[in-house]
Order: sequence, then structure tokens, then C-alpha cells
Amino acid sequence: MLLNKLRNKKMSHAQTIALGFFVMIMVGALLLMLPISSRSGQWTSFGSSLFTAASASCVTGLVVVDTFTYWTTFGQIIILIMIQIGGLGFVSMGVLFAFFLKRKIGLAKRDLIQESVSAMRLAGVVKLVRNILLSTLMFEGVGAILLSIRFIPVFGWGKGIYFGIFHSISAFCNAGFDLMGQYGQYSSLVNWYDDIVVNVVIMALITIGGLGFIVWEDLYHNKWHFKKYSLHTKIVLLTSMTLIFGGAILFGIFEHGNLMEGMSVKNTILTSLFASVTTRTAGFNTLDLGEMTQASKLLTGILMFIGGSPGSTAGGIKTTTIVVMIFYIWSNIRNQSGCNILGRRIADDDIKKASMVFCLNLFLSVVAMLIISSVQLFQLDDLMLEVVSAIGTVGLSAGITRDLLPISKLVIIFLMYLGRIGSMTFALSFAHRKKAAAVRYPVENINVG
Repeated sequence: MLLNKLRNKKMSHAQTIALGFFVMIMVGALLLMLPISSRSGQWTSFGSSLFTAASASCVTGLVVVDTFTYWTTFGQIIILIMIQIGGLGFVSMGVLFAFFLKRKIGLAKRDLIQESVSAMRLAGVVKLVRNILLSTLMFEGVGAILLSIRFIPVFGWGKGIYFGIFHSISAFCNAGFDLMGQYGQYSSLVNWYDDIVVNVVIMALITIGGLGFIVWEDLYHNKWHFKKYSLHTKIVLLTSMTLIFGGAILFGIFEHGNLMEGMSVKNTILTSLFASVTTRTAGFNTLDLGEMTQASKLLTGILMFIGGSPGSTAGGIKTTTIVVMIFYIWSNIRNQSGCNILGRRIADDDIKKASMVFCLNLFLSVVAMLIISSVQLFQLDDLMLEVVSAIGTVGLSAGITRDLLPISKLVIIFLMYLGRIGSMTFALSFAHRKKAAAVRYPVENINVG
């Protein structure tokens, strides 16, 4: 019904997506304000509720209050619902209801769905969404079972199963919300740093959720035949593996004499891999980010800025964007024509889009740091991590989130919102319907570089 009203007003797809997430955040904030949502039984301030709702809907994981100790089961379920809808996208959830109600999905809605899930083509987009929903249910279900098996002996049957479901959905949607506050507020998975089952399952869910729906479809149809994969899938897989294992090696080196000092080889490998995977917009942590070395913090910032892949539950500028930017620069240095990757030439429009996404996110991050640093005194590295974590919808923090002033919280909320819908989508929501100028101005050269 919401989509019908939005389409009747002839809103652009970018505007529809932007407004849809905004409405979801506001509804979630109002529900979290209710006394039934907090353990104290009192009304929660709109600021804290709005921040939490934005973080959950935008699958970020930054929090101003501990999820387990502050929110009741009702409040946690509201957060979990927002995580699920935010991860899949409200458009995909609308398709789910259309399936249940046996409603026909018209061409206009299919076009919106295509943009929402970043599908390559319009044909078969409804089937793609159906496969996305079924695959999500399967992955989250298997993850919940495996985590429950580990949690039940520790927390009991009811709590163990609930914890398994919550953390499975949170991990697959790359949200980073956790219920481990009973070990200590904001402790995340620090107390489980050496648990193989929990670490491997969480890492697997984060990685699968961050690959993207288009990659799933390609892998399903072409199995292990790498040569048959699309260029998009090849770039995503190769880049993701490079970032995961390359990041793990660097974390192991940087933290060998610091947080990982004295760890066994098994725990060092496990912790390094987890640190590398979770920075791909997940938000869980088994190491105290505030106590990391400067090199590790910088590496964390870089990985968070890159993020996951297009059409996934992850954020960041995306793996394909950074690859296109690197190869485009390399091609120009070598004075080659066009941008060539793996025997294919990248379309000029894709290069422009990658450049725009990279520059917009970088610009927004710098502006946000300037605004926050002008009203609060934070260490520059900690502030950088907070800002990049927000716009990359990661959720990792050096511990300054709870100390943010109202204006700083609004900046972080805005960054999380932009990070989820896409900075370019937000920009296009204002400019989509403007007509191009009929006159082209004369060309004149300027000195660049």
C-alpha cells in the first residue's frame, strides 16, 4: 500500500527508497520510546530511540545504550525486525507480502525492485527476490541452529535459542547488534574470542550476507565454474578474498605485540580473521578497538570504508567501486584506452558512478569529522573510526558513541542513513527529475594536477 501511494505521486525510485527507510526509522523510534521497550519501564528519550532505530534499520550496530541491559525482549524484537527489514530492504519485504496476498507485481514496481536489489536486468527480478528471501531464510536458519547448539549449554534452552536466532539475523544482515551485555556492557563477542563455532558461524554469515544477491544467483547457476561467472561476480569474489585474508595477515602483524600478545596460534588466526571479516560492515568485535595500535585502527578504517559488495546487506563504497577506481587510475597511468579488468572493458557510466560514490562518501566523512570535532574533543583516530563506521554502516567504535552530543548524534544518524540508502541514491532523490540543459557550453581547458 505504501509503495502504491508513493508511485501514484510519481516519485523517483531514489526518492521512494529514501522515503521508505526514513519512515521505517521514525516508526521504529516511536516504538522504542514506549515504556514496554525499556527494562526500566519508563519512556525512552526520542534521541536515544531515534539513534537506535536508525542504527538497526541501517544495519549499522552503533549504540548509545547496551542492547541487552537496556531494552526488554519486546524492544530487542523491534530492533531485530528493523535489522531484518533494513538488511533485505523494505522493497523486498513488500514483495514478500505481495507473494502472500497473491498480488500481481506490475512493470513499474519491477523497475523499483531492480534498483532496490541492484539487479543487472529487469527480466526475472521478481524470481530473484523470491530466491533472495528463501536463501535468507535458509542461511539465517542454519546459522541460528548452529549458534543455538553452542549457546544452549551456556544460557539454557529458551535463552540459547533466542540468542542463536538474534545473532544469526544480526550477523547475516551485517548489523552487529549483540545480546552479550550480560558479560559487561558493550562487550560484543570479546568473551567468545576463542570459540571456534561462534567465530566461524558469525564470519560465514557476515561474508555470505556481504557478497550480494547477484553473486548468489551466479554461484547457484554456474556452481564452481569460475570462467562462467559474470565479471561482477569475479571481481566481488577475488576482491573479497583479498581483503579478508590480506586484512587478517596485517591485523596479525600489527597486533602481534599488542592485543594478540600471548595468544596461541589458533586464537591468533581466529581473532585476525574475525577482525578482518567484521570490518566489512558487520560491527561485531572480539578485540577492543580502542586499545588497538594506530596501524590497526587505520587498517580498520580503510576496510570499513570499502565495505561489502553491491546488492548485499553490507555497506561501504563497495568492493566493485574500489576495484574500478584502482584499475581506472592504473589504466590512465599506463596511457591505456578505457578501463580494462579481466579481459573486459568497464562501461564509462560505471566508472562515473564509482568515482561519484567514492568522492561523495569521502567528502561526507571529512565534513562530518569537521562538524563533530568543532563541538567535541575526541582523538582524531577514534573520531575517524566513528564517522567511517557510520557511513559504512559497520558499527565498530572505539567507545565514543555514548559520549556524543545531540548535534554529533544527528550527524552520525545522517551518515548511517546515507550509508544504507547510498549517498548517490540520496543525491539523486533531489536531482532525478531535473531536465538536462538543452545547450552545451563551449569547451575550455584548465590546468589539473
